[in-house]
Amino acid sequence: MPKSTFVLTLKLNTEKYQEDILNKRLDIGRQIYNACLNELFKRYNSMKQSKIYQKTLKMEKSKERNKHFREINNNFGLTEYSLHKFVKPMQHHFKKNIDSFTAQKIATRCFSAFEENLYNPKIKVKFKRYEMFNSLEGKSNKTGIRYLNQILKWNKLDIPILIKKKDDYVKEALENKIKYCRILRKTIRGKNKYYIQLILEGIPPKKERTTKNQKVGLDIGTSTIAIVSNETIKLLELAPKIDKLENKKRILLRKLDRQRRLNNPDNFNKNGTLKKGIKIKWNNSNNYIKSKNKLKEIMRKQKVLRKQSHEKLANYIISLGNEIYVENMNFKGLQKRAKATTINKKTGKFNKKKRFGKSLSNKAPAKLIEIINRKLNYLGKEILKVNTWKVKASQYNHNDDSFKKKKLNERWNVIDGQKIQRDLYSAFLIMNVKNNLEEIDRELCIKNYQKFKKNHDKEINKIKTSKIKTLASMGI
Repeated sequence: MPKSTFVLTLKLNTEKYQEDILNKRLDIGRQIYNACLNELFKRYNSMKQSKIYQKTLKMEKSKERNKHFREINNNFGLTEYSLHKFVKPMQHHFKKNIDSFTAQKIATRCFSAFEENLYNPKIKVKFKRYEMFNSLEGKSNKTGIRYLNQILKWNKLDIPILIKKKDDYVKEALENKIKYCRILRKTIRGKNKYYIQLILEGIPPKKERTTKNQKVGLDIGTSTIAIVSNETIKLLELAPKIDKLENKKRILLRKLDRQRRLNNPDNFNKNGTLKKGIKIKWNNSNNYIKSKNKLKEIMRKQKVLRKQSHEKLANYIISLGNEIYVENMNFKGLQKRAKATTINKKTGKFNKKKRFGKSLSNKAPAKLIEIINRKLNYLGKEILKVNTWKVKASQYNHNDDSFKKKKLNERWNVIDGQKIQRDLYSAFLIMNVKNNLEEIDRELCIKNYQKFKKNHDKEINKIKTSKIKTLASMGI
């Protein structure tokens, strides 16, 4: 099992000339990345035209066929090692700015992106535009980008690192071995800020929190989460603070569209659609650029708030118990638009094909699961994923041991003549699955139900009496 690692991000105390050097090196890194990607596309297109590739493509899917493909990839230089060889003369040309280890890491980064596209054509790998390449990293803390005594050292560049004297977390974290360092550039309120990220071996220092050896069931939706343990029940909205920013973002996107159309009237047809079949040149006004920077800042804030909210929620969930159960959800499938064209029986209009792409993008439930799993790994545990298709938590009734399909707008279950909120009940059932993660333990449900019902009523009453606006999907 690989050793655990964690990231410590520290701010660099840069001067103007140092920022200019870092910007220059980041742009050189971008050019190397694009050159590597261009070379990979050339090799790939050459491989596709070869007879041996065409012959292998017609073979039946088997281990033998995969072996042939690996050999072809090696012959045409579609490997990480061959890309390291390709980048070597380029690095030599830029040796005053980019060291060999950093150049190799750029090549590795490029190859990883290309490899994803190779095995999944739906994932598009793109060339990096100017100022869109914002990080560089080394391979160890011995050469290249290094951390030494609160100073970033890299090719005759020494930049002090800001660490507070009373920051015990940082002091304790720095006692761990540094695997390698990463330089990061962020645009905050229209200005570039520079950071060093230390990738450290081990687990992060423990903060003042405890965890219990108890079961916790989670039912994660596109924008809500139901949490059930033997002692606590919660029905919460995911990352609620980003909603205000989302409204600002929506208004700003409309403004950008108006500005784009005013600045480029010749690029659009009379019906407002974009012209096709011609090379389009875009003219951007200063006001358009200002609006675009505002949008960039809003999206940055959303990302930060979402991560903070998920980290806090993950800590709270783990404090309830370290045996956490969740359904194995296919969030990517929920993002896709509906294929079938349907008509609304009441209005006679076509139904929208949009599904949950926007809410999944804003609330990022998959990211929360990833954070919980990362934190559990530090405790030597992992999140337990229940088989969704076999358990059928949204359909099961433990009282009469039956399954009944429900529509998405049915937010309440009737159990023994009593109304139970659907998501909370699903989380309760998920918590009480058997060890095979494929069946619900009915006896355990019967044993724990009365306590669950008591806590359930408290939570529902608390939500109803609070002034916080609830989502329609909660059904409250």
